[in-house]
Amino acid sequence: MYLSTDEQTIEDLGIFGRTSGGGVYDIYNRAHTRGGESLLQEMFRSPLSDKDAINQRSSIIEKFAGLNTPFPFSASLFDTIEKYLANADEMAKNKGGQTSLGEKEIQLGVGAVIELIRLIKEFVEKPGIKNINAYGAERTAISILLADPVFEPVLKEQPKGKLSYGAVTAYDGLFRVREKRKLEKLLGHIYYLDVYMSVAKTAMEKKFVFPRALDKGLCELRLEDVYHPSLQNPVRNDIRMDASRNVIFLTGANMAGKSTFLRSISTALYIAHMGFPVAAGSMEFSVMDGIFTTINLPDNLGIGASHFYAEVLRVKKMAVELSTGKSLFILFDELFRGTNVKDAHEATVAVTNGFAAKRNSLFIISSHIVEAGDALIQKDNIGFLFLPTRMNGHIPEYTYKLEEGITDDRHGMIIIRNEGILETLKNGKKYP
Repeated sequence: MYLSTDEQTIEDLGIFGRTSGGGVYDIYNRAHTRGGESLLQEMFRSPLSDKDAINQRSSIIEKFAGLNTPFPFSASLFDTIEKYLANADEMAKNKGGQTSLGEKEIQLGVGAVIELIRLIKEFVEKPGIKNINAYGAERTAISILLADPVFEPVLKEQPKGKLSYGAVTAYDGLFRVREKRKLEKLLGHIYYLDVYMSVAKTAMEKKFVFPRALDKGLCELRLEDVYHPSLQNPVRNDIRMDASRNVIFLTGANMAGKSTFLRSISTALYIAHMGFPVAAGSMEFSVMDGIFTTINLPDNLGIGASHFYAEVLRVKKMAVELSTGKSLFILFDELFRGTNVKDAHEATVAVTNGFAAKRNSLFIISSHIVEAGDALIQKDNIGFLFLPTRMNGHIPEYTYKLEEGITDDRHGMIIIRNEGILETLKNGKKYP
């Protein structure tokens, strides 16, 4: 079972960043193999939505982090094997088993496969690996593959031993034709191992914590000291949501840190559904059916839609998702910023009240329309948080620490005056 999400959310959270990197994926990617990298990308695109599966993966990675065991294979070993096996289909199709690989490449490929089988056999037999209960099913699957009689001669070969021409030819037919599928299965297990150990290393170095997944439908989220994983010197915050307070209305002045805080929460929840460690002090969450965020919503120029209409379509999509009875986490940053203040006020109140009626889902709405809070305060399941601004003379300073209530900070004109915009418009720019 996988978590429902969409490209808007993946883009909002910066999961893959830009072409030059810098996404959340890159923080966790310490993979040694191309197969491990591809698998990690797949996991980031397909978070889990099953409590047992999430907790099992989390337990595996946590145990590997505790062991602090290095990945037992070199990257060059996989480069050799992947190039070698890539020619297997060509060899099978060509009459007479013809192949474009040279004799030396075949010899290197056969030797690399033998080395891989020997190393993975040694690895899964280590006491520390045997004691990782959550990894037991995968370890058993590897052991069953290695116990196949076809691999018995392989396991008897001496490490780095020189093979005869006849032995290389025999093993080549075994590896690239008759038992290629078994080797691919073995590689698949090793790619998972690469991901587990890669993420475990991230957890150790970053001091991330392993969340605990709770039953779906409980509508609970408890985060202590949460922060965004890309920040070097973060300000940490706590938040708690449950069925009695399943909606948060967040306010705060521009630059007070609302968007960063919202990304911190939603990224933690997204990553937690992958069974991965998160940037927080502790975390418990009930498993959701889907996560949808709206932070950087672009105008849809392709259909001639304004920003406001794009917001309306996004809210409509959320309404459709909620109508199925799913348990969702939905986040809107600066809801209805694309229209006038009066319409934004009325729409924010109406939509937030509509969300509040869905008690099996969690909602966070940030808004610059602080007056909407006066109408929403009548709902007992809506909580109010704000990020404050402290004035140091005429200079605004930001704590980035959550407080209960609704802000009355209005410092936009102060910032405009501090930048000398009005004076420049009146007198023009003065050049020295």
